[in-house]
Amino acid sequence: MKESINTYFQLGTVFWMSYPPAQWKHEEALIKVLSDDFFDLIELTQIKEDEVRERTRFLLQQSHMKVCYGAQPRLLSSGLNPNDLEEEKRIAAEKTLMEAIDEAEYLGAEGIAFLAGKWESSTRKEAFDQLVKTTCNICAYAHKKDMKVNLEVFDYDCDKAALIGPAPLAAALAEEVKSKWNNFGLLVDLSHFPTTYESSRFVIQTLRPYITHLHIGNAVMKEGCDAYGDKHPRFGYPNSANDTMELLDFFRVLKEEGFFRKDAPMPLSLEVTPRPGEHADIILANTKRVIKRAWALLED
Repeated sequence: MKESINTYFQLGTVFWMSYPPAQWKHEEALIKVLSDDFFDLIELTQIKEDEVRERTRFLLQQSHMKVCYGAQPRLLSSGLNPNDLEEEKRIAAEKTLMEAIDEAEYLGAEGIAFLAGKWESSTRKEAFDQLVKTTCNICAYAHKKDMKVNLEVFDYDCDKAALIGPAPLAAALAEEVKSKWNNFGLLVDLSHFPTTYESSRFVIQTLRPYITHLHIGNAVMKEGCDAYGDKHPRFGYPNSANDTMELLDFFRVLKEEGFFRKDAPMPLSLEVTPRPGEHADIILANTKRVIKRAWALLED
């Protein structure tokens, strides 16, 4: 493409994945991202310390970057399930998502993203109904603050084993919730397509009316291999599914399906994380190179 990718997308990174907090000091890594003009957007998650949260907001205000908030770690770290069949546990998941909306608002984000919880085949319908209830309730809460809610589509049987799940089921959920709340949308991730055994074309065409946010990344789906499942290794990782040509195909489908919108660029974040022994800065540079090459190969 002759035009810059920034014409059509707000490029970002999932901060806690790019710079794992166990390895990097928060402010040091945050300044790296906020100082990098490759990015228009940063995705943050829960910050438990009040002083760190306040300092983060101050730095974000200086950056002129779009802020997004991922509530997925709140659920994954606590085991809370927004489609839990036990109502008390479902309400606990709903409560942390509402707290996420409050934190996102404080940081300057326009909304939150979250994921469905685990499920059992014998109670899938009941779990779906519980998820609809939770999603509608948090959409109602977000609506009062003029904020948005995205549900990220994950694998349903290999790693996170989330209810949503295959693209057709994600479409069914979105159709039901969207009929009640127009501040709802879906977040789709290239790195999850191999884990749901679906292609870019199938996912994007199936979910086209509901997609409001995009992620790109990689996955290993050969059992027994390092980084198997939803681990988000670098592009080109051994035995992995995605590299430059798969990202090129992703861009082609997005272009064909009308997602190249100059007047309303969609958020597109890389979600790639270093494997043990790898360096975060190098892995981030790897991802930028793959993005630039795939975009250069894309036909006008």
